Amino acid sequence: MRNRLQVITISSYGHYIYLGTFGYEFMLQMFAQSVIDSTIWTLRNAFKSNKAPIWRALQEELVGPRANRREINVRRLAEITSADEVIVVPGKVLGTGSLGHKLTVCAFSISETAARKITESGGKVVTFDDLINKHPDGKGVRIIG
Repeated sequence: MRNRLQVITISSYGHYIYLGTFGYEFMLQMFAQSVIDSTIWTLRNAFKSNKAPIWRALQEELVGPRANRREINVRRLAEITSADEVIVVPGKVLGTGSLGHKLTVCAFSISETAARKITESGGKVVTFDDLINKHPDGKGVRIIG
């Protein structure tokens, strides 16, 4: 039983419930799906409470097939953005290239190299929760990709 995990949860009454034995790959998929579902609900609630169409558009991007998500390099972000801009990438930010100005970046996925290059240039990598709290109406936020 190598590379297998026994999954146990605790009920609201404090009882242990055995859910089964699963492989690591399956557990990673379950965790990734729960993160995606959480982000979808965050975006959906932001749209409902703020009536900002940007959150609805991002939610629809995330609900769609993963093959349709975009990939963009840091080099391309440097070319199409200006200093102090706030951007959302509905896909993955990759670390090829360099960035010469500050950006605030929120993405569904970001490589370690890309995150390092963004922060080294004085920018920030933020979560969707942080972005929604700072820009609830979506004004000043640009979708790239």
